[in-house]
Amino acid sequence: MRLAILLSLQVAGCGTAQSPSSPDATSGNSSSGNSNSGGGQAGPWDLQTDGAGATLVITGASGGAAIRLSCPAGEPKLVVNVPAFDPIGSEERLSLGQGGEVVALVADSKGDRERGGVTGEGAVPDGLATLLSGPVSASYGAQLSGPHPVPPANLVNAFAAACSGGTASTPPAQSDSADSASGSPCLTGRDGKPVPANAIKGIGTEPFWGARVQGRCVTYSHPEDQSGTRVWTEFSGTATSGTWSGFLNERPFVMRTRPQQGCSDGMSDNLYPIAVTLTVNGEQRTGCAAPI
Repeated sequence: MRLAILLSLQVAGCGTAQSPSSPDATSGNSSSGNSNSGGGQAGPWDLQTDGAGATLVITGASGGAAIRLSCPAGEPKLVVNVPAFDPIGSEERLSLGQGGEVVALVADSKGDRERGGVTGEGAVPDGLATLLSGPVSASYGAQLSGPHPVPPANLVNAFAAACSGGTASTPPAQSDSADSASGSPCLTGRDGKPVPANAIKGIGTEPFWGARVQGRCVTYSHPEDQSGTRVWTEFSGTATSGTWSGFLNERPFVMRTRPQQGCSDGMSDNLYPIAVTLTVNGEQRTGCAAPI
Protein backbone atom coordinates (compact mmCIF):
# COMPACT_ATOMS: atom_id res chain seq x y z
CA MET A 1 0.00 0.00 0.00
CA ARG A 2 1.46 3.32 -1.02
CA LEU A 3 2.38 5.75 1.66
CA ALA A 4 0.85 8.35 -0.60
CA ILE A 5 -2.61 7.43 0.64
CA LEU A 6 -2.01 10.12 3.25
CA LEU A 7 -0.91 13.58 2.66
CA SER A 8 -2.48 16.54 3.77
CA LEU A 9 -1.96 17.92 0.50
CA GLN A 10 -5.40 17.20 0.70
CA VAL A 11 -5.29 13.58 0.74
CA ALA A 12 -7.67 11.53 -1.22
CA GLY A 13 -10.33 10.32 1.10
CA CYS A 14 -11.30 6.99 -0.32
CA GLY A 15 -13.04 6.09 2.89
CA THR A 16 -16.23 7.69 4.05
CA ALA A 17 -15.99 6.89 7.73
CA GLN A 18 -17.57 9.60 9.87
CA SER A 19 -16.14 10.56 13.24
CA PRO A 20 -18.43 9.25 15.97
CA SER A 21 -18.65 10.84 19.36
CA SER A 22 -15.65 9.84 21.38
CA PRO A 23 -14.16 11.00 24.69
CA ASP A 24 -11.55 13.71 24.65
CA ALA A 25 -7.95 12.89 25.44
CA THR A 26 -6.95 12.45 29.06
CA SER A 27 -7.37 15.75 30.82
CA GLY A 28 -4.57 17.65 32.48
CA ASN A 29 -3.09 21.12 32.16
CA SER A 30 -4.67 22.41 28.99
CA SER A 31 -3.86 25.18 26.52
CA SER A 32 -5.99 25.67 23.48
CA GLY A 33 -5.77 27.78 20.37
CA ASN A 34 -7.97 28.31 17.37
CA SER A 35 -6.55 27.24 14.06
CA ASN A 36 -5.95 29.80 11.34
CA SER A 37 -6.74 27.45 8.48
CA GLY A 38 -9.30 24.91 7.43
CA GLY A 39 -12.88 24.60 6.41
CA GLY A 40 -14.50 24.75 9.82
CA GLN A 41 -15.07 21.01 10.04
CA ALA A 42 -13.08 20.65 13.25
CA GLY A 43 -12.79 22.62 16.45
CA PRO A 44 -9.71 24.13 18.10
CA TRP A 45 -6.54 22.24 18.84
CA ASP A 46 -5.75 21.65 22.49
CA LEU A 47 -2.48 20.79 24.24
CA GLN A 48 -2.96 18.67 27.35
CA THR A 49 -0.13 17.85 29.74
CA ASP A 50 0.13 15.83 32.93
CA GLY A 51 2.54 13.44 34.58
CA ALA A 52 1.91 10.85 31.89
CA GLY A 53 3.16 13.09 29.08
CA ALA A 54 1.81 15.54 26.50
CA THR A 55 -1.17 15.14 24.17
CA LEU A 56 -2.14 17.34 21.23
CA VAL A 57 -5.81 16.93 20.31
CA ILE A 58 -8.04 18.20 17.52
CA THR A 59 -11.76 18.17 18.24
CA GLY A 60 -14.02 16.79 15.52
CA ALA A 61 -17.41 18.06 14.38
CA SER A 62 -19.12 15.69 16.82
CA GLY A 63 -17.34 17.28 19.78
CA GLY A 64 -15.09 14.30 20.45
CA ALA A 65 -11.42 13.89 19.62
CA ALA A 66 -10.73 13.50 15.90
CA ILE A 67 -7.00 12.82 16.30
CA ARG A 68 -4.88 12.47 19.42
CA LEU A 69 -1.10 12.79 19.24
CA SER A 70 0.72 11.80 22.41
CA CYS A 71 4.26 11.54 23.66
CA PRO A 72 4.44 9.48 26.87
CA ALA A 73 6.70 10.95 29.56
CA GLY A 74 10.17 9.46 29.50
CA GLU A 75 9.65 7.58 26.23
CA PRO A 76 10.92 8.78 22.82
CA LYS A 77 7.70 7.60 21.22
CA LEU A 78 4.91 9.21 19.20
CA VAL A 79 1.45 7.69 19.64
CA VAL A 80 -1.35 8.67 17.25
CA ASN A 81 -4.95 7.62 17.92
CA VAL A 82 -7.89 8.14 15.56
CA PRO A 83 -11.12 7.09 17.33
CA ALA A 84 -13.18 7.04 14.10
CA PHE A 85 -11.01 4.49 12.30
CA ASP A 86 -12.18 0.89 12.10
CA PRO A 87 -9.44 -1.74 12.58
CA ILE A 88 -8.46 -3.76 9.50
CA GLY A 89 -6.98 -7.19 10.09
CA SER A 90 -4.49 -6.92 7.24
CA GLU A 91 -3.46 -3.27 7.77
CA GLU A 92 -0.60 -2.43 10.14
CA ARG A 93 0.30 1.07 8.97
CA LEU A 94 -1.19 4.37 10.09
CA SER A 95 0.16 7.50 8.40
CA LEU A 96 0.18 11.07 9.67
CA GLY A 97 1.30 14.28 8.08
CA GLN A 98 0.70 17.35 5.95
CA GLY A 99 1.86 18.45 2.53
CA GLY A 100 4.81 16.30 1.53
CA GLU A 101 5.68 15.60 5.17
CA VAL A 102 4.44 12.16 6.20
CA VAL A 103 5.40 9.62 8.84
CA ALA A 104 4.29 5.98 8.90
CA LEU A 105 3.49 4.41 12.27
CA VAL A 106 2.95 0.79 13.26
CA ALA A 107 -0.75 0.21 13.99
CA ASP A 108 -2.42 -2.55 15.97
CA SER A 109 -4.67 -4.23 13.42
CA LYS A 110 -6.94 -5.38 16.25
CA GLY A 111 -7.80 -1.80 17.20
CA ASP A 112 -7.37 0.14 20.43
CA ARG A 113 -9.81 -1.06 23.11
CA GLU A 114 -8.74 1.60 25.59
CA ARG A 115 -8.95 4.70 23.39
CA GLY A 116 -11.21 3.39 20.66
CA GLY A 117 -10.51 3.31 16.95
CA VAL A 118 -6.98 2.62 15.77
CA THR A 119 -3.64 3.68 17.26
CA GLY A 120 -0.23 3.84 15.61
CA GLU A 121 3.13 4.12 17.35
CA GLY A 122 6.67 4.91 16.28
CA ALA A 123 9.78 6.86 17.10
CA VAL A 124 9.40 10.61 17.43
CA PRO A 125 10.31 11.99 13.97
CA ASP A 126 13.13 14.51 13.77
CA GLY A 127 10.93 17.07 12.03
CA LEU A 128 7.85 16.76 14.24
CA ALA A 129 7.14 20.51 14.21
CA THR A 130 7.41 20.57 10.41
CA LEU A 131 5.15 17.53 10.21
CA LEU A 132 2.46 19.54 12.00
CA SER A 133 3.01 22.85 10.21
CA GLY A 134 0.11 22.46 7.77
CA PRO A 135 -3.40 20.99 7.58
CA VAL A 136 -2.95 17.63 9.33
CA SER A 137 -4.37 14.32 8.09
CA ALA A 138 -4.19 10.72 9.20
CA SER A 139 -4.87 7.69 7.03
CA TYR A 140 -5.30 3.99 7.65
CA GLY A 141 -6.04 1.76 4.69
CA ALA A 142 -8.70 3.65 2.73
CA GLN A 143 -9.87 5.54 5.82
CA LEU A 144 -8.99 9.22 6.17
CA SER A 145 -9.27 11.76 8.97
CA GLY A 146 -8.63 15.28 7.73
CA PRO A 147 -7.22 17.43 6.48
CA HIS A 148 -7.79 19.28 9.74
CA PRO A 149 -7.00 22.95 10.41
CA VAL A 150 -3.39 23.93 10.95
CA PRO A 151 -2.38 23.54 14.61
CA PRO A 152 -1.32 26.83 16.23
CA ALA A 153 2.46 27.18 16.09
CA ASN A 154 2.82 27.83 19.83
CA LEU A 155 1.08 24.56 20.67
CA VAL A 156 3.09 22.63 18.07
CA ASN A 157 6.38 23.99 19.40
CA ALA A 158 5.44 23.14 22.98
CA PHE A 159 4.34 19.62 22.00
CA ALA A 160 7.50 19.03 19.97
CA ALA A 161 9.60 20.20 22.91
CA ALA A 162 7.82 17.75 25.22
CA CYS A 163 8.31 14.91 22.76
CA SER A 164 12.02 15.62 22.59
CA GLY A 165 12.35 15.47 26.35
CA GLY A 166 11.80 19.15 27.09
CA THR A 167 9.04 20.95 28.95
CA ALA A 168 5.55 21.03 27.51
CA SER A 169 4.67 24.46 28.87
CA THR A 170 2.92 26.49 26.21
CA PRO A 171 4.86 29.49 24.89
CA PRO A 172 3.01 32.65 23.83
CA ALA A 173 1.45 32.62 20.40
CA GLN A 174 3.91 33.61 17.69
CA SER A 175 3.54 36.73 15.65
CA ASP A 176 2.12 36.31 12.18
CA SER A 177 5.01 38.31 10.74
CA ALA A 178 7.74 36.06 9.38
CA ASP A 179 11.35 36.50 10.34
CA SER A 180 13.33 38.57 7.91
CA ALA A 181 15.21 36.44 5.43
CA SER A 182 16.80 39.25 3.46
CA GLY A 183 20.16 37.52 3.62
CA SER A 184 18.90 34.35 2.00
CA PRO A 185 20.28 33.52 -1.45
CA CYS A 186 16.75 32.47 -2.37
CA LEU A 187 15.83 36.16 -2.31
CA THR A 188 18.56 37.17 -4.74
CA GLY A 189 18.42 36.43 -8.47
CA ARG A 190 21.36 35.27 -10.57
CA ASP A 191 21.65 38.84 -11.76
CA GLY A 192 22.09 40.00 -8.17
CA LYS A 193 18.73 41.76 -8.06
CA PRO A 194 16.29 41.17 -5.18
CA VAL A 195 13.56 38.57 -5.64
CA PRO A 196 10.20 38.95 -3.85
CA ALA A 197 9.67 36.63 -0.88
CA ASN A 198 6.83 34.80 -2.67
CA ALA A 199 6.00 32.94 0.55
CA ILE A 200 3.40 30.42 -0.59
CA LYS A 201 2.78 26.72 -0.14
CA GLY A 202 1.35 24.59 -2.93
CA ILE A 203 -0.35 21.23 -2.61
CA GLY A 204 -1.69 18.71 -5.09
CA THR A 205 -3.15 15.24 -5.34
CA GLU A 206 -3.21 12.33 -7.76
CA PRO A 207 -0.29 11.96 -7.27
CA PHE A 208 0.35 13.80 -4.03
CA TRP A 209 2.94 16.55 -3.93
CA GLY A 210 3.85 19.69 -2.03
CA ALA A 211 5.83 22.83 -2.84
CA ARG A 212 7.04 25.42 -0.36
CA VAL A 213 8.24 28.62 -2.00
CA GLN A 214 10.71 31.20 -0.76
CA GLY A 215 11.77 33.73 -3.33
CA ARG A 216 13.14 31.79 -6.31
CA CYS A 217 13.56 28.56 -4.31
CA VAL A 218 10.92 25.83 -4.48
CA THR A 219 11.19 22.92 -2.05
CA TYR A 220 9.36 20.10 -3.80
CA SER A 221 8.20 17.12 -1.74
CA HIS A 222 6.27 13.89 -2.21
CA PRO A 223 5.76 10.70 -0.20
CA GLU A 224 9.11 9.22 -1.24
CA ASP A 225 10.93 12.48 -0.43
CA GLN A 226 9.20 13.73 2.68
CA SER A 227 11.79 16.36 3.64
CA GLY A 228 11.70 17.77 0.11
CA THR A 229 14.33 18.80 -2.42
CA ARG A 230 15.15 22.45 -3.03
CA VAL A 231 14.98 23.51 -6.66
CA TRP A 232 16.79 26.69 -7.63
CA THR A 233 14.77 28.46 -10.31
CA GLU A 234 14.49 31.54 -12.43
CA PHE A 235 11.46 33.48 -11.21
CA SER A 236 9.23 35.96 -13.00
CA GLY A 237 5.93 37.59 -12.04
CA THR A 238 4.39 37.63 -8.58
CA ALA A 239 3.57 35.02 -5.98
CA THR A 240 -0.02 34.79 -7.19
CA SER A 241 0.78 35.03 -10.89
CA GLY A 242 4.29 33.78 -11.39
CA THR A 243 6.57 31.22 -13.00
CA TRP A 244 9.42 29.29 -11.37
CA SER A 245 11.61 27.50 -13.94
CA GLY A 246 14.49 25.19 -13.12
CA PHE A 247 15.65 21.57 -13.25
CA LEU A 248 15.10 18.59 -10.97
CA ASN A 249 16.91 15.32 -11.65
CA GLU A 250 18.20 16.94 -14.86
CA ARG A 251 14.64 17.36 -16.13
CA PRO A 252 12.61 20.58 -16.46
CA PHE A 253 10.80 21.75 -13.35
CA VAL A 254 8.25 24.48 -14.00
CA MET A 255 5.66 25.77 -11.54
CA ARG A 256 3.09 28.40 -12.47
CA THR A 257 0.53 30.17 -10.32
CA ARG A 258 -2.55 32.20 -11.15
CA PRO A 259 -5.26 33.80 -9.01
CA GLN A 260 -8.29 31.56 -8.52
CA GLN A 261 -10.49 32.21 -5.55
CA GLY A 262 -12.05 28.99 -4.35
CA CYS A 263 -9.40 26.70 -5.81
CA SER A 264 -10.24 23.19 -4.64
CA ASP A 265 -8.35 19.94 -4.71
CA GLY A 266 -11.65 18.17 -5.27
CA MET A 267 -11.15 15.98 -2.22
CA SER A 268 -11.77 18.24 0.76
CA ASP A 269 -13.75 21.30 1.79
CA ASN A 270 -10.66 23.52 1.92
CA LEU A 271 -10.50 26.34 -0.62
CA TYR A 272 -7.42 28.28 -1.71
CA PRO A 273 -6.84 31.62 -3.47
CA ILE A 274 -4.23 30.40 -5.96
CA ALA A 275 -4.25 27.71 -8.66
CA VAL A 276 -1.01 25.88 -9.50
CA THR A 277 0.24 23.92 -12.50
CA LEU A 278 3.44 21.93 -12.21
CA THR A 279 5.71 20.18 -14.69
CA VAL A 280 8.03 17.71 -12.94
CA ASN A 281 9.74 14.53 -14.10
CA GLY A 282 7.98 14.83 -17.44
CA GLU A 283 4.54 14.88 -15.82
CA GLN A 284 1.89 17.59 -15.65
CA ARG A 285 0.29 18.16 -12.26
CA THR A 286 -2.23 20.60 -10.84
CA GLY A 287 -3.03 21.88 -7.38
CA CYS A 288 -3.72 24.91 -5.23
CA ALA A 289 -1.68 27.27 -3.07
CA ALA A 290 -2.00 29.79 -0.30
CA PRO A 291 0.28 32.34 1.39
CA ILE A 292 2.32 31.18 4.38
